[in-house]
Amino acid sequence: MTATGADRDAPGARAWWWWWGRRRSVVLDVGLALVSAVECAAEGVAFAGRAGGPEALGALLGFLVGSVLLVRRRWPITVVLVSIAVAPAEMGFLMGVVGLYTLAASEVPRRYTAVLAGMATVAVFVVTAVEMRRDIAAQADDFDPSTWYVPVMALFMTLGLNAPPVLFGLYIGARRRLMESLRERADSLEQELSLLADRAEQRAQWARQEERRRIAREMHDVVAHRVSLMVVHAAALQAVALKDPQKAVRNAALVGDMGRQALTELREMLGVLREEAVPAASAVPAAVPLAAVGRAAAAAAEAAAGPGLDAVEGLCEESRLAGAVVELVVLGEAGAYPPEVERTAYRVVQEALTNVHKHAPGAAVVVRLAHRGAEVAMQVENGPSDAGAADAGLPSGGNGLVGMKERVSRLGGVFVSGPTDAGGFKVSAVIPVRES
Repeated sequence: MTATGADRDAPGARAWWWWWGRRRSVVLDVGLALVSAVECAAEGVAFAGRAGGPEALGALLGFLVGSVLLVRRRWPITVVLVSIAVAPAEMGFLMGVVGLYTLAASEVPRRYTAVLAGMATVAVFVVTAVEMRRDIAAQADDFDPSTWYVPVMALFMTLGLNAPPVLFGLYIGARRRLMESLRERADSLEQELSLLADRAEQRAQWARQEERRRIAREMHDVVAHRVSLMVVHAAALQAVALKDPQKAVRNAALVGDMGRQALTELREMLGVLREEAVPAASAVPAAVPLAAVGRAAAAAAEAAAGPGLDAVEGLCEESRLAGAVVELVVLGEAGAYPPEVERTAYRVVQEALTNVHKHAPGAAVVVRLAHRGAEVAMQVENGPSDAGAADAGLPSGGNGLVGMKERVSRLGGVFVSGPTDAGGFKVSAVIPVRES
């Protein structure tokens, strides 16, 4: 009853025997009970002598009464009541002090503690006053105190005997409850920190996945279009190598130019990634490389040298050289768009033309570009594939449309794609214009 139970719930603690949680608690209580039993036995002999009874019976009674202190942790109220009951016999001094301390430090309701402490105080006061009057009466010739002397002195002695254990027990009980609340608060904080760490790990995992997707999208946009055109030209070169050597030479030159352009764009992107990733990796070598690559990808995407809307005409011309019929329609006057808007519009047109070469060889294509002031819209629509055109056999990863939609959605735009009634395919996107 003197402990809150936190010590028994602590790691490494276990219920050792009965109500004692630790072995040293047993040793302490057994020691106090033995001292109290010996004290009460001696006081029982004196009481039996004054009452005219057998001293052996008084010693046995005192020993049993003093042994009650053994259960002070389990039943502190019982210990205090026994000490009050034997107070007229002038026995149980240690039992009364320890019982009041244990009662005040336990989880017994405070109203019970106050009532029992008051009863013990009254009992000790009465016994002290009676014994003091008896002693004064025995030496009445030598000492004649005033009327208030006995009550005042008895009160002082009683408070000096009972107040310290009660106050100290209240302090110890409050301290234990405070420590328990602090432990509970520490446990709750630890749980919250664990949850926050789990959430941070989830956010970090999500960020890593997002950076992987962003890097893959950048690499795909840089490589896929050029390589697709190279494959188309290589197929045309193979077809006309014997029939038209001059056209074969031109196609070979185009393949070389496109390969060099693809390598140049790759080198520029990897160079920016390397410049951004190395300082970050040196600062936090264990955790930053992927995040640094993501920041580098974003930096590469925001580079001024990146393609914009003014390069759309070149995209269309490259597709025309590959044998496709591409028509470019521009509506409105171009404004000063943020770099990410121009680059996203360029990538949408680029990926749409790449898909035409992959899935609809020989199809006629119409590229529409509309400048509307607050937004820029683009549409790439192709007709059905020409059955007579040779299929270059370009592989498809199925990520082109997903990448376009992610790019447009990241800027707050709208992306729509799907087949047309004429048997072709149409890709449309609207991107709002915002200042960087």
